[in-house]
Amino acid sequence: MSDKHDAARAALEAALASTSPGEGPAGNGSAAAAGGPDRPRSRRRRKPGDPEQDLQTRDAEPDPYDVARQIVLRQLAMAPRSRQQLEDKLRQRNCPDDVAAAVLDRMTEVGLVDDVAYAEMLVRSKQAERGLARRALAQELRTKGIDPEVAAGTLDGIDEGAERARARQLVDKKLRSMHGLGVEVQTRRLAGMLARKGYSSGMSYAVIRDAIADSEEYLTD
Repeated sequence: MSDKHDAARAALEAALASTSPGEGPAGNGSAAAAGGPDRPRSRRRRKPGDPEQDLQTRDAEPDPYDVARQIVLRQLAMAPRSRQQLEDKLRQRNCPDDVAAAVLDRMTEVGLVDDVAYAEMLVRSKQAERGLARRALAQELRTKGIDPEVAAGTLDGIDEGAERARARQLVDKKLRSMHGLGVEVQTRRLAGMLARKGYSSGMSYAVIRDAIADSEEYLTD
């Protein structure tokens, strides 16, 4: 996904450079496109505005499809987004729903909007950065507007053994800062940590029990 996103970012930047509002059809700012050779240079090419400005407050009559495209391209240039996130942004900018749907459909066709790839990327990053388990990952996908079927397909790829290993790493790390506390206190705090990260109670207590048993604090000669 990283290589794909880098390539998409380069394509987005090129697309943005070629879609500045106010230029002629050929994008060369010619005198003919501006309306004649005698017009002042300052008026030959309209200064590009903020494409995310509300459509209702723009000083001309821009093509709503062009404005929507620019909003989407700028959003994707900043970070990967789900289709729902992009729809929400377009709605915030007063973009008509039919225009938003048409633009996003086209972006999906060319691969710039891809909820399957986005969901896979999100799951990998949340696992690596925060050690989240399946339940918490499902919630992350829901908040990003990922279709339930797409989310289910992505989560089906999670290996239970790898998830248990991540839980053990989290517990071992936390235990190093809990030296001297009683077993019940350690267990309660560790279980709460794993629950917040989406691990089931059954897996959590099994991992905690093994980790405490293996801890140097409780090993006997």
